[in-house]
Amino acid sequence: MDKLLSFKVFCLESYKAVHHLTGKAALDIFFRYRVFDYITTCYDVLHSNGRLYIVGDIDEYIAQREG
Repeated sequence: MDKLLSFKVFCLESYKAVHHLTGKAALDIFFRYRVFDYITTCYDVLHSNGRLYIVGDIDEYIAQREG
């Protein structure tokens, strides 16, 4: 599996675990807010951070799109 794809799966699984979501619910959120595009764009910065930082960053990204 390529590094970016592996990282996207890690982000999805981390988000799912932290927010106690099903896989489908987490995936729906990632598609609705285009989180995978965000992860691709910010991969260089995000992949060097820890799980909780990444989930917090995704939360901020989603919050900006909700408002």
